[in-house]
Amino acid sequence: MPSSLSFSTFSLLPNPLLKPTTTLSSRPTSHFLTINSSTNKSPKPTNNSNKTGSWVSPDWLTSLSRSLTINKNDDSGIPIASAKLDDVSDLLGGALFLPLFNWMNEYGPIYRLAAGPRNFVVVSDPAIAKHVLRNYGKYSKGLVAEVSEFLFGSGFAIAEGPLWTARRRAVVPSLHKKYLSVIVDRVFCKCAERLVEKLKADALSGAAIEALCKIIPRQIKAEKAVTVIRTSVEELIAKCKVMVEAEGERINEEEYVNDADPSILRFLLASREEVSSVQLRDDLLSMLVAGHETTGSVLTWTLYLLSKDSSSLVKAQEEVDRVLQGRPPAYEDIKDLKFLTCCIIESLRLYPHPPVLIRRAQVADVLPGAFKVNAGQDIMISVYNIHHSSQVWERAEEFIPERFDLDGQVPNETNTDFRFIPFSGGPRKCVGDQFALLEATVALAVFLQHMNFDLGLYMTLSQRQPKSAFVSSSSSSAMHLDLTSSCID
Repeated sequence: MPSSLSFSTFSLLPNPLLKPTTTLSSRPTSHFLTINSSTNKSPKPTNNSNKTGSWVSPDWLTSLSRSLTINKNDDSGIPIASAKLDDVSDLLGGALFLPLFNWMNEYGPIYRLAAGPRNFVVVSDPAIAKHVLRNYGKYSKGLVAEVSEFLFGSGFAIAEGPLWTARRRAVVPSLHKKYLSVIVDRVFCKCAERLVEKLKADALSGAAIEALCKIIPRQIKAEKAVTVIRTSVEELIAKCKVMVEAEGERINEEEYVNDADPSILRFLLASREEVSSVQLRDDLLSMLVAGHETTGSVLTWTLYLLSKDSSSLVKAQEEVDRVLQGRPPAYEDIKDLKFLTCCIIESLRLYPHPPVLIRRAQVADVLPGAFKVNAGQDIMISVYNIHHSSQVWERAEEFIPERFDLDGQVPNETNTDFRFIPFSGGPRKCVGDQFALLEATVALAVFLQHMNFDLGLYMTLSQRQPKSAFVSSSSSSAMHLDLTSSCID
C-alpha cells in the first residue's frame, strides 16, 4: 500500500562495496546458483609508510593543526598521532578506518589525531567506549549531527535532549514482536524471494546484473536527492493520514498492527500523538536511511566471508535446510537458525557499519585510564579497531562464527562488555538493531535455500537445485559482478 514504509530486503544488497560490471561468461545452465571467487585474500589494512612523499613536508598539516588546536599545556595524557599528508588524504577520500587502525597499532588504544581545523580523540578501547556511550548528557552526537542535519532534520537519529527522548519513546513501541512477525512474512521473505527469482532469470538469459549495483550520488547531488526523498515521504504521510482519519483508526492494544498495512508510519499515526508531519518525516528518514545502509552492508560482507570458508557455508546451508524444510522462514524459525545468526554476528564484528561512532564532550571529563578531555572535544570511537584488536579478541582477523556460543544470548554491547558494538551502545544505541538482525537473517536464509555462492571480487551465479536433486544436475550458467571494495565515510 502507498503508506507503507517498511524496509525492503534485497533492495538493500547494492551498496558502496559493489561496482557495476558488464563482463559476462556463458556456461551450460543448471538448477542452482553459484558465485565463484577470483581471490582468496581478505581486505587488509594497508600501511601508508611506503607512499611517495608530498611536494611539501609530509607532516606540515599535522604540525599546523597541533599549533592551532592543541594547547601547549596539554595535560590530557593522550598521545598525539603523527599524521602525514598522504594519511590525511586517505582520511578525506578513502577508507577512514584503515589509517585509524594503523595508528592504533602504533600509538595504542587512545590517541589524538590533529588534522585540519579540529582534532579528534580516537578511542579503540572497550572500557573507554563504554564510558562515552553510556554517559549520554556528557556526550552528544556532535559533528555527526551537524553534517547530517540536511538529511535527517530533527529525526530521532540525531536529535538531542527532550526531543530525542520523546521521539524515541514514540518509535520504539512500533517494533514489537507481533509487528516483526508480520513483517517477516509480508516484507522480508517476499523481497528476498523476488530477488532470487530475478537472479535466476538473469542467470538463464545471460544478462548482466547491473541493476544490483548502484552508484551513490556525490555530495554535489545530495541536496537534490534529499529533496526528492523528503517529498516522497511527505506524500506518503499525507495519504496515510487521510486513511487513518477515514477509518477512525486508534491503537487499542499493546502490540498493535494494522493487518492491511503493517507499517511503522501507520502505527505512529494511529497512536494519535500530536506531532507535525515534518517531525514524522524526519523520524522515518532516520529509520529508512540508517536501516538501508547497515543491513545492505552486513549481507554483502557475510556473503563474502562465507564464500571464503566453504565449511561454514555448508554448515549454514545444512542448518537452513534442516530448520526450514524447503519453506520460507517465519519469525519463530529465527531462534533455531543459530549458526546462521553467528555468521552474521561475526560478519558485523569484522566489518561493522558504520566503522566509527562520533561523539562530542559537553563537559570536561576524565576517561578510564585517567585520560582528560575538555568540553567541546570531538571523539571518534573506532568500532573497527575494537573489533579487530588483538588485545580484545583472540585471532581477531579471522572469520570464526563458532567463537560465539550457539546456545547463548545473541552478542550485544552489554553481554560482551562493549567488546562488540556494531549498533553502538548506551541510551543512544540503534533503535532498529533487532529489526536489522532479523531482516538480515531472513534474507540470508532465503538466499542459502536457493543459491550456492563463492563471493570475492567477482561473482559467478548459477541456479541451485534442491538438495535431493543435486546428483542429476549437469550444467551451469554464470555471470560476473565486480565487487571492488570502497568505503563511504
